[in-house]
Amino acid sequence: MSITATDVAVLDGAPPPTAPTRRARLRFLRGGKTRTGLIILAFFVLLAIAGPWLAPYDPDAMSDQLLQPPSGEHWFGTTHTGQDVFSQILVGTRGVLVVGLLAAAIATALSVLIGVSAGFLGGAVDEILSALSNIFLVLPGLPLIIIVASFVPDTGDVVIAVAIALTSWAWGSRILRAQTLSLRRRDYVEAARATGESTPRIILFEILPNLTAVIASGFVGTVIFAVLTEITLAFIGVADISHWNWGTVLFWAQSNQALAQGAWWWFVPAGLCIALLGTALALINFGIDEFVNPRLRTATGSSRKVKMRVGFTPVARKSPGTGHPGQNSSKEPRT
Repeated sequence: MSITATDVAVLDGAPPPTAPTRRARLRFLRGGKTRTGLIILAFFVLLAIAGPWLAPYDPDAMSDQLLQPPSGEHWFGTTHTGQDVFSQILVGTRGVLVVGLLAAAIATALSVLIGVSAGFLGGAVDEILSALSNIFLVLPGLPLIIIVASFVPDTGDVVIAVAIALTSWAWGSRILRAQTLSLRRRDYVEAARATGESTPRIILFEILPNLTAVIASGFVGTVIFAVLTEITLAFIGVADISHWNWGTVLFWAQSNQALAQGAWWWFVPAGLCIALLGTALALINFGIDEFVNPRLRTATGSSRKVKMRVGFTPVARKSPGTGHPGQNSSKEPRT
């Protein structure tokens, strides 16, 4: 008759082992960095969804209130043509997040498909896919995106996102290939292969779950890169400047010498939004790193600090009238 771990615990008088609590499963969300980053990101997502309806004015509408500082009527002031800067920021949030998330989704899908396939299959497939990754890895991303955007007649958000994704997937692919090479000979993978599991099923259910943190970190990093690239393209005038985003706001501010005219309200809000969004994504990325690597966890983060206990080591004491320390001995804490 076999005895389970629960039976042993009952025989010993100890409580039976319990399943992991919900708090332990959500350890990633308990980190202060992660929570802060997710709250800021959720705020910008809300602005991206409801921004066009929350905008008090049409961002293209001109008025006679030229270069007015922030006031109750215009929270972020006005431009040299009387346009409301606050409305431009709200409407432009959607374009920034759409490009960032769409480019990151496409780049991450390509990284997973090519990197994991190359690492797990090996042989000629690995050589071909690795050579393809190396080619895209050495291509200059921003100049190539500028060239592509210059030849495409309609440089909208989707075109910019696809161009960024096609030039930013190679690095993540190399990382996933290296991680897959270290996983494909593990015991559980060999056991699944020995039981006759198909290659797609092994990749989906044995390899990818162990790469979730790496994939998530790569996704967040690509969002940051895509957002900064899209804002850079708009700032230098390569993207469609008639489509509002934070880079377009900075483009018009720089073109009309807002700094020289002392109109700080024209460019400071857009810069702060870029900094806050980048900070939020960086904090989420730090939270993922702490969740994956226990050495990075702190007492205020995803785990508690462990304190060493002193003075509880049991020792045997010789009883009076006996020469054997093991007979009638008691245990006392060592001080």
